[in-house]
Amino acid sequence: MMKTIRYAFWAIVGLILILIGLANRDFVTLRAMPEPVSDLLGVSPDISLPMFVVILLGVGAGLLIGFFWEWIREHRIRADARRKAREVETLRREVEQLRGAAARAQSDDDVLALLEKTG
Repeated sequence: MMKTIRYAFWAIVGLILILIGLANRDFVTLRAMPEPVSDLLGVSPDISLPMFVVILLGVGAGLLIGFFWEWIREHRIRADARRKAREVETLRREVEQLRGAAARAQSDDDVLALLEKTG
């Protein structure tokens, strides 16, 4: 059931992207600088692309910036989780050592108890 929903979702997304591409096929010019600045510097970095490419690049850039921002924001949470994982591992090792020491002490007491009974 979930696979069907997932496939249907991606089919709808693909259909929407195709429709956006078909509706925005005209070429647009993207300029890195306003015309007065580019005339002053003598450099005019511009490129002509179909509008749907500009839209998809804008959405993709927005997603990448958002993911990066969230990754930076969660740094403190990830660091805290690593610190707690190290602490849990240290405590687990301590518990194993104490259990081993208690088991050895218990076995030593049993041997001494048997020797006292026979002696």
